[in-house]
Amino acid sequence: MSGALVTGGAGFVGSHLCDALLARGERVVCLDNLSTGQAANIEHLRGHPRFSFVRGDVTREADWAALQPAGRVYHLASPASPDDYQRTPVETIRTNVVGTLHALGFAQAHGARLLLASTSEVYGDPAVHPQPEGYWGHVNPVGPRSCYDEGKRCAEALLVAHAAQHGTQVRLARLFNTYGPRLRADDGRVVSCFIAHALRGEPLPVHGKGSQTRSFCYVSDTVRGLLALMEQERVQGPVNIGNPQEVSVAVLAREVLALTGCSAGLRSEPGREDDPLRRQPDIGLARQALGWQPEVSLHEGLRATVDWFRALQVNPRNAMET
Repeated sequence: MSGALVTGGAGFVGSHLCDALLARGERVVCLDNLSTGQAANIEHLRGHPRFSFVRGDVTREADWAALQPAGRVYHLASPASPDDYQRTPVETIRTNVVGTLHALGFAQAHGARLLLASTSEVYGDPAVHPQPEGYWGHVNPVGPRSCYDEGKRCAEALLVAHAAQHGTQVRLARLFNTYGPRLRADDGRVVSCFIAHALRGEPLPVHGKGSQTRSFCYVSDTVRGLLALMEQERVQGPVNIGNPQEVSVAVLAREVLALTGCSAGLRSEPGREDDPLRRQPDIGLARQALGWQPEVSLHEGLRATVDWFRALQVNPRNAMET
């Protein structure tokens, strides 16, 4: 094996994956255009003898051609929060479709195995609950979230088609809501949004009635799931990687208020178009095929995330020069 390539490696999940791969003794190349990732996320890796950062765009074939061969490709590059992907919908589709096609070509050329980090958003606003991998989803193909939802659905189709036509080794993960340190405070995801508001002493903005549910998986558990899926030989995927503990947004808000000691309460906001009402993974396949399940409780993970945001307020980190 000639090391690992992580696209989107300066992003939230990608940077934690880089850390985990380095801890296993691997050589890691991080490819990121820093459109939504942050140089600060990998600043601590500058000078590491087995880590290198390449600023490049997965949609540009020339950027792929300049890379050294790798034995494993973890393809995470994509805007992942609604605020980010709705701000640049065309670029989001291009990243997930053109970028994935280039990633598959790279894997085929070098005999590498490629793992695609897809998303629970492929299930849309699900009519089946909890969501198993065999559920085809309930997605609005022309709604405000479609650039991401359909981009990932097309990326999945490309993955399995490339494997069938060219024999490319592939693995397909569907990630449910992941949270933890290195979330951007301004990225619009509910955990970072609530914590940022609470630490500023501001009411937490709850869209709609707050009865919509999510299942939050701490980032270290998500990374363990990705590594387990990549290295096992039993399944190609898709495999759900998420925490089956389902909580409402209102319950999450109250937990954040309690952990931060914020007394500002909640602020009601209009509901978001096409916002899924329920989201919970069926992780039976991950348990059986990967021997994987989450280990970090929501309370424990939120506490660690709040502590990280507090430390960031006291000692803000400067972005790495690139």
